[in-house]
Amino acid sequence: MKQSILSFMKEFDQKELSEFDSIDSESTLPTTRAATPASQRLIEPLAALNDLSMNFYWSWHPEGSEMFRELDPSLWEKYEQNPRLLLKSVNELRLLQKSTDQEYVERLRRFREDFDAYMGEPAQPVGHISNEHPVAYFCAEYGVHNSLPIYSGGLGILAGDHLKSASDLNIPLVAVGLLYRYGYFRQSIGHNGWQEESYQDILGSELAITPVVDNAGERVLTMVHLRGREVFAQAWLARVGRISLYLLDTNIEQNAEVDRMITGHLYGGSSETRIVQEKVLGIGGVRLLRRLGMSPSVFHLNEGHSAFLTLELAREYLAANPDADFLDSIPAVRRQCVFTTHTPVSAGNDLFSTSEIRDCFDSGFIDALKLNEEELFELGRSDPDDKEEGFGMTPLAIRMCRSANGVSEKHGEVSRGLWKAMFPGADDTADVPISYVTNGVHAPTWVAPLFQGMYRSTIGDDWNKRLADPDDWAYAVDNLSDEDIWSTHILLKRIMIAFIRERTQRAETGERDTINEHQDTRKLFSPDVLTIGFARRVAAYKRWNLMLSDIDRLLKLVDDAERPVQFVFAGKAHPQDKTAKEILQQLMSINHDSNWQRRAVFIEDYDQEVARYLVHGVDVWMNVPRRPHEASGTSGMKAAMNGALNFSILDGWWIEGYNGRNGFKIGELPAGEDDEATDAADAAALYEALENEVIPRYYERGQNGLPTAWIAMMKNALATLTPQFASDRMVRDYLSRIYNDA
Repeated sequence: MKQSILSFMKEFDQKELSEFDSIDSESTLPTTRAATPASQRLIEPLAALNDLSMNFYWSWHPEGSEMFRELDPSLWEKYEQNPRLLLKSVNELRLLQKSTDQEYVERLRRFREDFDAYMGEPAQPVGHISNEHPVAYFCAEYGVHNSLPIYSGGLGILAGDHLKSASDLNIPLVAVGLLYRYGYFRQSIGHNGWQEESYQDILGSELAITPVVDNAGERVLTMVHLRGREVFAQAWLARVGRISLYLLDTNIEQNAEVDRMITGHLYGGSSETRIVQEKVLGIGGVRLLRRLGMSPSVFHLNEGHSAFLTLELAREYLAANPDADFLDSIPAVRRQCVFTTHTPVSAGNDLFSTSEIRDCFDSGFIDALKLNEEELFELGRSDPDDKEEGFGMTPLAIRMCRSANGVSEKHGEVSRGLWKAMFPGADDTADVPISYVTNGVHAPTWVAPLFQGMYRSTIGDDWNKRLADPDDWAYAVDNLSDEDIWSTHILLKRIMIAFIRERTQRAETGERDTINEHQDTRKLFSPDVLTIGFARRVAAYKRWNLMLSDIDRLLKLVDDAERPVQFVFAGKAHPQDKTAKEILQQLMSINHDSNWQRRAVFIEDYDQEVARYLVHGVDVWMNVPRRPHEASGTSGMKAAMNGALNFSILDGWWIEGYNGRNGFKIGELPAGEDDEATDAADAAALYEALENEVIPRYYERGQNGLPTAWIAMMKNALATLTPQFASDRMVRDYLSRIYNDA
């Protein structure tokens, strides 16, 4: 069986796929229902707020966010920008006052009209993609907004931005994920600088989701065989503009207690927990779509977590074609499936022992695939001859999808080298069929409202649509005045500093202050000082300690009387990563005899809202990954869209973005082979660039008192990077190069 599968794969890659229609289960289309306290509290002038709060459309329109914030700014911040909690809790008198505020009511009416018009525009077919046969986007996490906390970092934020752009472009697409009852961990830093973790039951909050029910009003359930028994999952619906995001949840009474916790934590538990989660996502997700009467034209596996869906599609095909065998199912499955990998190192891909796979897959499912156990294992091995190799989700996805792509040009190249062994017919790495689509970020979500206001008044209300023409956009940005750009940036910087002072103030700080907590924050940070942001996951390859390799040199920059530098840090260490936690602890308590404690801060519990303040307000966004381990990186794209200058190692997206006039590079390409020597060289290059390029350029002032040369670089960044790394461009690339390239 092994040889026939491998030879078939090689032959199959070289011929056109035959047509195949997905199997539909008999079903009724779903309806949704929700009865919330908020809907009962709003009298007619404000009633639209309830409907608006149930669709995340508001979150990427500044006027939408402002409608909720105005009701009670303190509650808005207390409830972490959750409009459902706000509407449930806001004072009744305040609601009555706003209902008589004619200017507010009129703005609400216009926003509701815009929303209704947006939602009422029918989606247009794109190639073989249509409402009847949409794209089905599968991902383990979604960072749509921090009020739906089912994400941990970059993968989830990327997925959320993908959905928003698909909505804005009106592309027929549905999404599938999991609803994690306790989400990802919340971070706090103790007085000793040590990271501590806690979890919150998100189902105890007011989430903007509704139960998915059938026409009889019954919950739509899907079922997957796990741990020797049938496990049920109910579905919830989150609306992301025009996009339906379906979230599966095993926390229901039909399941045993241990099974109810399958969807308990994001990236938590053992390897066995990960396998059963990924079976619910992949196999359960396909079955949910069938229950809803959907026949997607494309299944997009965003990372390997959902790769088991390919086996479910094969099972469907074989059930409908009893005379066929597994080899016959491969063309049908591959015709429908595309795969995006986000990991540039083999250790970062899900890899399970064959014994764990054996325990989590019942013999009935394997028999339905017309495979034996060993043949199933071979599908997940990069080298099927290696009986000691575990079962990898990425090899499974590559084998069973018609296309695979990385998330930057460099990452595509790295991925071809990483998985070359799977393609023995490839003469060299360039022949490996793994392409790339560079990531992007959703401009309306990440461009500060102040910049959006400036764009509306100077470029037009359709500023975001003009990003589709980079030349037109560059011309428009070139005509912005230096004064407007700089004054907007400084105001955003002041807002960020106010946020920093509020977030780091504590009544009790232990024996002495650390950079995450201060009793008095009034003198913390200055808008006149060059401010560098460094916010990302605390992991070895991110090299948080690169700058700490020369503390004396670092403190000299911070203490400089004429041209000082200040730093804002944020990021989480994995709960089980002691080394990463030690790096954070070292960072917290650096030299108290210097200015470090008032010119460096660490913001706890990095999430979308923290990220928004930082990318809006810093002067420089720093990134120092060990090459070539940065698949793409999207935080720097967000900063660039707000005029911050990237200061980065040439890796991931920055290789494509850097032009010498829109930011700064650290070191050169290629990297050395010795990590220790490379780290030392990069640390030296980092300090040299700071001292000789970044700091002098920032503090250089023209006759008008403005940093003219710096602003020129800001304008170049806004002009060149905003259209190139917008998620609208990314989704268009997926449409033309991946989804419709059959």
